[in-house]
Amino acid sequence: MSQFPRIALCEDEVEISAIRAQGAGGQNVNKVSNAVHLRFDVRASSLPDDLKSRLLLLRDQRITEDGVVVIKAQQHRSLERNRTDALTRLRELIARAAEVPAVRRPTRPSSTARKKRVDAKVKRGLVKVQRARVSEY
Repeated sequence: MSQFPRIALCEDEVEISAIRAQGAGGQNVNKVSNAVHLRFDVRASSLPDDLKSRLLLLRDQRITEDGVVVIKAQQHRSLERNRTDALTRLRELIARAAEVPAVRRPTRPSSTARKKRVDAKVKRGLVKVQRARVSEY
């Protein structure tokens, strides 16, 4: 469970513009703007500060050096479905940053495990010694 169970995005913080989609689409592609270009400024948003910092530290190509998330959605033929897709992808990105990694506690091998390891090394060494050429005295 993440530290931020429900994160609300303000509509005025997300800038969505309609653009022309790339690729095949026939004559319709030249006259209809069905793709969506979403821009979300992380630093100017109302997200909690620790979530902002984790979001900016994510190594994601959609986050610019200025801290702006840019998502282009053009998978669907309808503008509304592309808009929903872009918002969903933004929420998934924020949810990924909201997951706090578990703190790793360093552990030590037990004394039995250390003894078994040394015994295995000694045994392996004896096998190698037995392979060696026999020398005469």
